[in-house]
Parts: sequence; structure tokens; C-alpha cells
Amino acid sequence: MKKQGSLVLVIIASLILHACSGIKDDSAAQQRPNILFIMSDDHAYQAISAYDNRLISTPNIDRLANEGMLFTNACVTNSICAPSRATILTGKHTHINGKIDNVLPFDTTQITFPQIFQTAGYETAMYGKLHFGNNPKGVDDFMILPGQGNYINPSFNTPGGDTTITGYATDIITDLTIEWLDKKRSKDKPFMMMYLHKAPHRPWWPSPEKFKEFSRKTFPEPESLFDDYKNRGTAAKTAEMNLLHHMKYSNDSKIKPEIILSMGSVEPVIPVMGNNFDNIYKRMNRKQREQYDPILDSIGAYFKENWPTMSDEEKMRWKYQRYMQDYLACISSVDDNVGRVLDYLDESGLAENTLVVYTSDQGFYLGEHGWFDKRFIYDESFKTPLLVRWPDQISAGTTSDEMVQNLDFAQTFLEAAQIVAPDDMQGESLMPLLKGNTDEWTRDEVYYHYYEYPGYHMVKRHYGIVTKQYKLVHFYYDVDEWELYDRLKDPGEMRNVYNVPEYADVVKELKLQLAGLRVKYKDSEELDEIYIEKTK
Repeated sequence: MKKQGSLVLVIIASLILHACSGIKDDSAAQQRPNILFIMSDDHAYQAISAYDNRLISTPNIDRLANEGMLFTNACVTNSICAPSRATILTGKHTHINGKIDNVLPFDTTQITFPQIFQTAGYETAMYGKLHFGNNPKGVDDFMILPGQGNYINPSFNTPGGDTTITGYATDIITDLTIEWLDKKRSKDKPFMMMYLHKAPHRPWWPSPEKFKEFSRKTFPEPESLFDDYKNRGTAAKTAEMNLLHHMKYSNDSKIKPEIILSMGSVEPVIPVMGNNFDNIYKRMNRKQREQYDPILDSIGAYFKENWPTMSDEEKMRWKYQRYMQDYLACISSVDDNVGRVLDYLDESGLAENTLVVYTSDQGFYLGEHGWFDKRFIYDESFKTPLLVRWPDQISAGTTSDEMVQNLDFAQTFLEAAQIVAPDDMQGESLMPLLKGNTDEWTRDEVYYHYYEYPGYHMVKRHYGIVTKQYKLVHFYYDVDEWELYDRLKDPGEMRNVYNVPEYADVVKELKLQLAGLRVKYKDSEELDEIYIEKTK
């Protein structure tokens, strides 16, 4: 066993050294750009004003679009947190890196792009939310939230042990990031910094000032808020992410448990997804509770007075507004803090040679189809924000509608840093698009595969192919159903046209392409069966 372990280490080391051999020369290495990778958690592209200004203004994130490139068809390979992060780190689909869901372990023999950067002479750091593992590979310094982490007075895992910091997570992660950029890093090396927000992940706890501001706002409803799924298959009809039926009054809508218990028949007060109301409230100190209590009490008083006479439609609308108030308040804090970091880059002179990326680990439903959460291949979940700025390299104010994925990030960063990517990475560098050389981009379709079923929200397993015009999906495990959507004629994806005769040739062609993608990315029915057995 010791010999076998030693062999594995030798192979890993040789792979990293091979990756680093692509550095051209010493003078080129000195000019390599810094990389600042900014990622939030569950940030819907609909909640960035550069994409859509109906819900919120995000002037600081928009700066990256105004000064760089906005991708309108950026998407993920598997719309759930830990698998998405594993794909970003490895440049490989989740069925290859082992992190198919939030439960099965990540294959720790996989090489991550921070390891390659570190070996290539970059100083590397990771601050914020990783979501899996407490000792990230390839980073010289880290302060990461354990698991989901907490919004209020968060704890962090660090190389020197665990620590808890008083305050609001979004502000704290930014404070720590700026401190590292300003005081802790080596000034004679380029850096690769991962600045990772917890927000706006459920349960959407805003800072006190944002909570007060946004709890007074009203937001427009999506057209499909009351979708009945009549033109969809079993998966949409049985998913458990409906605002009315599955969003919790206490944990999600911020009604104090004692109010719900006093009303008798509202719903059981139970923990949801780790961060329940009581756990969060108990983390607050007295001063923090004094800031939150007037708003919580006001929301609770309205709820107690009006809930008994509300119709289901009125409850749905009320839950939607409460959801948007808290979710968008969290995003407003993210935007403010992104602005702080961008200001620091400008003031320090780092902006000129720093490639800045803003993205999320996937999209999110903001009431579309009556849903919250993610997981589906449908657009609100599948698409993710992607904005990239690199002065003198990317033309300001440009847009790309090419089908790009989080699978592509690692190879993009490596090419920007003049490092050869390992041959087993599965993405494609976005550099041709960033540089305006669109003729060099040849990919027209992407592959998606979601596994976590049975599980939270009960979204059935499925895989599919997506092009600019079409989306073909196969739901499997306890069903065998296909869906096809015409993305150009039906952008809201309200009508499954798989069995419509005029689309018969489209279905035939897309099935052939999908089979080809399964081969290209080394996925198969046999592998599906292996993962089904592992997750039973």
C-alpha cells in the first residue's frame, strides 16, 4: 500500500510540473496577470441589473460588465453547490471528480487549478465559502466557512485553527480579503485570490440595515408565479420547491417560532437545511438582536393578524415578497462589498493587471414557475451570471452569447497566466471570446447532468444537451421521460415540444448530439447505474 501511495504522489507531482512547463520565460512570468475570482452562492442572473434591472440595482457588479464582458449564456454542468465548486476547481464534470451531489465525497486525488497556480509561482488564497472540505489544496492562505457557514458572527477554518468573528459574513469576508490583498500577500508574486461569498444562500439573512431597508419594498412578480406545469412532465409536477407549499414561515420568512407556535396550525417549526431561525438568532449578541427585533416583530405582527384570513393565492404572494425582500437585501450587501474590493484594486494600482471574474455557483429561481432553489436544467437554475474584466485585454462593454460553462474557468485562468492546462481537463478556455477572437470558438452545445435524487427538493435525476436554440432533457431513475424546449420561441420554457411533430427532426438530431457528448465527457448509462447504487 505504501508503494502504491508513493506512486500516486509521484504521478500528481509530475502532472503539476507538466502543467507548469508552459510558462514561456522569466520576463513573461513577471507580467502574468493577477486573478481575482469572485463567486457568490445561489445568485440568480435575474438579480443583477446588468442582466435585468426590474428587481434590483447592482452598480458595482455592473462595473465589470461596463468595463469588460458580460456572458448571457453562461451555465453550469450540475446545478447544486458543492458539485459546481468541484467542477470549477478541477475543470472536470462531476461524474469524473466524484462530487456528483452534496453528500458523496470529492475525489481528493484530483488536481485543482489552485495547486497548479501555486506550483507555477503564484501566491494563492481562498477566503469565504468553499462548502466541502476544511483544508483546501493549493492555497497558501485560507479562511473558509465550515460547511454552509453562518451569516451572523461566522466561524472560519484557518491554517492556524478555527476562529469566530463578530459581524455580518458578507462584510467580514470582504474585510479579510482586502486585508490579505493589502497586508498579507507577497508583493513580488502574482496572486490568484478566490473571494467566495455565502450570500445569498438560503435562509437569506440580510444585514440589519439592509433588512430594514428592503422589508419595506415591493417587487414585481414573475409571469409564471402560478405555473400549473400542465405542459411539463412528472419532474416539474413533483419537485418540492414551491413557494407556497415548501418555503417555511419561520426559517425562510423570518417569523419568530413562538408566534407560529401560538397560532397552532400554521406549520411545524422544524430545522431546514441547517440554518434554522433559532440557531441564527442564538448566534446574535444583545446589540445585534436589538437591531433585528423591531423588523422581525413588525413582520411577525402583520403575519399573525393577516394569515388566518389569507387565501392560498394571497399567502403565495406574501411569501414571494418576503422572499424577495430578504434575498435581494443579501445581494445588495454583496454588491456593496464587491464595490469595496474593486475600489481597492483601483486605488492600489492592481486593477490594471488583474483579471476579475464575478459569477455564482449556479442560478436560482426567484418565483419563476412558483419556485425557489435550483437543481433543474431549466434556465433560471442552469444559467449563471458571468462578468469578466481585464483592462487592455477585454474590450469594455462587450457581450457574448456563446454557450460557456463553469467547466471552462480553470483552463481560462491557466491560459491567462501562461500556464499549460493538464490534458485531462474537460473545459475550453474562454480566452478567444475574451480577446474578441470569436472565430476560434467552436463549441455550439453544452452537457448537463444532475444527480441528487432522492434528496432535498426532490428534483429527479436528469441529463441533457443545450444549444442556443434548443434544450433536450432526459429524466430518469424512477421515470423515463424526455422534454424539449425551443429556447428562442419559448424563453420562459413553458411548453415541452418533445412530442410535437414539427420538432421530430430536431429531437432526432439532438439525441445523436447528446449521445456524442456523453462519449466526449466519458459519461454513460453504466456510470449512471454505479452512482445510483452509491447514493441509495
